[in-house]
Amino acid sequence: MGLKDVIKNNYYAYMLYDAIRYRLPYLIMGEKKRDIYLTQKKYRLIFGEALNLKNPKTLNEKIQWLKINDHKPFYTVCADKLAVREFWKGFGEERLVPLFFYTYNWEEITYDKLPDIPCIVKSNTGCGCYEIIRDKNKIDIDKLQQKCRRWLVGNYYYRSQEWQYKNIKPCIIVERLLLDKNGHIPNDYKLHFINGELQFVYCSIDREGKNYRSIYSPSWKRMNMEWVGRNDHKGMIGDDIPCPETFKDMVAIGTQVAQRFKYVRVDFYDVDGKLYYGEITLHHGSGYDTFEPKEWDLYYGKKLKLL
Repeated sequence: MGLKDVIKNNYYAYMLYDAIRYRLPYLIMGEKKRDIYLTQKKYRLIFGEALNLKNPKTLNEKIQWLKINDHKPFYTVCADKLAVREFWKGFGEERLVPLFFYTYNWEEITYDKLPDIPCIVKSNTGCGCYEIIRDKNKIDIDKLQQKCRRWLVGNYYYRSQEWQYKNIKPCIIVERLLLDKNGHIPNDYKLHFINGELQFVYCSIDREGKNYRSIYSPSWKRMNMEWVGRNDHKGMIGDDIPCPETFKDMVAIGTQVAQRFKYVRVDFYDVDGKLYYGEITLHHGSGYDTFEPKEWDLYYGKKLKLL
C-alpha cells in the first residue's frame, strides 16, 4: 500500500493532507493571488505555454479568466447538486432525478436507509465523488461510509480554483439511479453555450463501460472534434448515436439557463424518451481539457465575449 492509499484510507491523515496541501497556502498567500498562481502553473504544465489572463484568446484561456474574475452568488447554487434542484423546479419538477434522501452526517449512510432499488450516493459538491449502487446487499457499507466522511471535509475550490464551490455546505445525496429499458445508465448530453447560444453537444456514452465521447453540432451533425483530458484522446470516440427524442426540449431549457452566463454547460439525460436534468457546469474540465484539432480552442474562444 502506497502513501496515497494510506492517506486515503485514514480519515485524520486525509484531513491533515488536505489542510497542508490545499488550504494552508491560501492563508499564507491570499485567495486571489493563490488562485492566479496555481491556475497559471497548471495551465503551463498542460498546454506547454503561459496563460494570458490580460488578453485571453482561446476558450480554455477565457474559462480560466472566468474562474478568476466572474463570481456571483447564484453560481454557488448551480454548483450545489442539492440546492440546484430548487432552481430546476422552475422548469418542471417532473424532470428532476428522484431524490431518496440527503444527509450532513456520513453515519446515516446505512443499509437500512439505502433504497432497495438501484441508486447513486454522491456528494453535492466537487467532481467524481459518487458511488453507483445496483444492489445494496453487495456493497461494503464501512468503506462507503468512509468515502462519504471524506467527501464531507473536502472543498473542491482549493483543488480547482473554481470559486463557486467554496461556500457550499457539503452533504451526501442519495438519488435513484437512472437506467434505460436495457438496464444501462443513459447517455449524458452536455450542451455547451457561449453568450447564450448553443455551440455544440458533448455526449458521454456508455459511462460504466468504454465511456466514449462524441460531439455534435446544434443540428446534430457529428463534428470532427474532441475536448477531453490531455491523456484521454486515444480511443475516446465511439460509434455514431441518434439524436435523442427530447433534444428540442434540452435546447429550449438549456438556452433559458444560458442567458445568465457568458459560458455554461447544461447537462441532460434522455431515458427512453423521458427528459431529466443533469448538472450546470461553469467551467468544463476546469479549463484544462485539450481540443483536438487544437484550432477549435481558438475558434470558440473568438466567439466568447467576456465584457
